[in-house]
Amino acid sequence: MNPDWIAGLIGGMMIGGAAALYLLGNGRIMGASGLLGGLVDGTGRSNWTERAAFIGGLVLLPALLVAGGVAERSAPIAGSGVLVLAGLMVGFGTRLGNGCTSGHGVCGISRLSRRGIVATVVYLLAGGIAVVLSRALGWTA
Repeated sequence: MNPDWIAGLIGGMMIGGAAALYLLGNGRIMGASGLLGGLVDGTGRSNWTERAAFIGGLVLLPALLVAGGVAERSAPIAGSGVLVLAGLMVGFGTRLGNGCTSGHGVCGISRLSRRGIVATVVYLLAGGIAVVLSRALGWTA
């Protein structure tokens, strides 16, 4: 049995714990796209240090874990152009859906938010359909 599920379980517990602490400590939802969006569009000026620290942690902590030998670096599975396009599409989707996986999937479902539950079901179905179609068309290994 592959023990990779343990890393996923630990990561999920860390995300859930961080979301709970953020909500209890600040009274606000820990949605990464909302925190980043507030930095980009200027609506988060009142708490920009908190937002910048959160986003910085998302970027810097994995780099520190790899540099410290605690984690392994993963190789990209696509070229730079595909990664940029995928990032733009994810950004568009999070704005269109008023949130991302951490906002809807973790925080929305845990608060029994109808919008969060519907959004999570939609993006999981869309992801599943995309995988089935890409495999049927021979786009993946």
